Parts: sequence; C-alpha cells; structure tokens
Amino acid sequence: MPELKIPDAPNSIQKGVPLKMVLDQAAVDQLAENLQIIHPPFPKTDFIQDAMEGIEPLSITQRAEHIAGAMRKYLPANYSEAVTIILKSLTPPLEKTEDNGLAPMFYMPHCQYVAKYGVDKEYNNGQDPFELSMQVQYELTQRFTCEFSIRPFIIDHEERTIQVFYQWMMDDNPHVRRLCSEGTRPRLPWAVKLPAFIKNPAPSIPILEQLKNDPDLYVRRSVANHVGDIAKDHLELALDLCEKWLKGASKELKWVIRHALRHPAKKEMAKALEIREAAK
Repeated sequence: MPELKIPDAPNSIQKGVPLKMVLDQAAVDQLAENLQIIHPPFPKTDFIQDAMEGIEPLSITQRAEHIAGAMRKYLPANYSEAVTIILKSLTPPLEKTEDNGLAPMFYMPHCQYVAKYGVDKEYNNGQDPFELSMQVQYELTQRFTCEFSIRPFIIDHEERTIQVFYQWMMDDNPHVRRLCSEGTRPRLPWAVKLPAFIKNPAPSIPILEQLKNDPDLYVRRSVANHVGDIAKDHLELALDLCEKWLKGASKELKWVIRHALRHPAKKEMAKALEIREAAK
C-alpha cells in the first residue's frame, strides 16, 4: 500500500519565494494521492486538473479555499462520508510545537473544507455534522492549527463549541489546548473577528485561567496574546486578570503577564506599566 505523506517544505519563508507556493503542484499531487489511497474511486487526475486550474494568481488562503472546492467536487457529496475519508488520509500528528516549518500548511485546504462544509446540515443530508466536525478538527489541529477553521463554529454554535473547548483545554496534547485559547481570540490576526467575544469575553476566561500556567510556551504565548486582544476592548478586565495572576506567579506566568500588557504599556498606561514592573 502506498504511504500517506506530505510534501517537503522550507523551515521558514524563503526570500523571493511567495508563501503561496507551499500549496502548489506538489501539494495538490500529494493530496490527491493520499485521498486515493484511502478511497480508491477518487478521480485523482480530474481533481488535480481542477485544483490547479486558475491557481497561479491566488494567495495561499485563496488557494486553500480553491483546493477545498475541488475536494468537495470529487469526494462523496455527503459531508460525513467525505470528511471520514479526509480524516483517514491524515499523516501522524506533529511531535513538537516549535520548528515544524511550513510543511504542515499542506493541511490548510483540509481545514478550509471543514470550515466551509461542516458547520450546518446543508451538505450532510439534513443531519447535524457538528460532532463529526469537532472530531475532525481535533485531529487536524494536531497537524496544522485549526484556529481559523474553528471560528465559523464559534459564531454559529457558540455554546456548543465553548463546551467542547472546556473539555479540550485539559487535553494531553498541547496543540489541542492551544486551539482553545487561540481559536477564541476575539481579534485573532488574519481571521474573522468574533463579535460576541469582542462584546463579552467572559466565556473564554475559564480557558485562560486553565492554560495560564500551561507547561508549553506555545500554549502560554497564546494565552498572553488572547489577554492582549481583550485589553483592546476591555482594558480594565485585562488589567484585573493580570493583577490577580501576579500573586504567587512563576517566572513563566510573569512572562505571560508582561507579554499580555505590552501594548497598553507602550501607550504608557500607568496601571499596565505598574503590573508589568511587578511581573519582572
């Protein structure tokens, strides 16, 4: 049986090489190969032709959406059936949280597929696909972050998604834990904003409390950036949270506090400067 794999990619963005090239011919060819390994009827040649047609001028996010559209066309029409094939086509999870390079971006179209076709029952013969979509993103985020693809679920199914996060925030896998914080950031860069969380960040506070002392810097950095997002709309809440965290804080948590308040401190906000000084 042929081996499921992802194409090699640079460790970082290369001068003169656009990031979109991560999703080029080699990625499309391998994606098609992986899907056909799991689902032999998959029409690999037709898929590759459609996925590559018109791809050249597209940005990396546009390419991911374009390839996801081709996946939709050539996989079974029923979402549950198609996404089960996608799930089985995944390579093993990442073994570390840093220095994974650009190769995991291979899974951007997979995430886009779930975000676009897995939110409601329209593509699933009238059956609710929520639980299956959560399962797929649980697996995908261990290979490439689902911080963008999870957001349509938060917007359309906020309470259900948050309850899933309250379970995932205690998961053994740091990629899953980080998703709980990063996915709920109200103003995550390059992502759709979460208006409900901009207005009221209360649902994410238990996640931040749980993860503020996480053993993995990858997760703690997300917590700090999340509090920084909150500070843009609810400065007093962010200040109160960080001030509360100061008591008995480890050096790792003190770094989280300093990082969270760096933008208010740059604006010379007195309370932010005071808390950051206490967190040294």
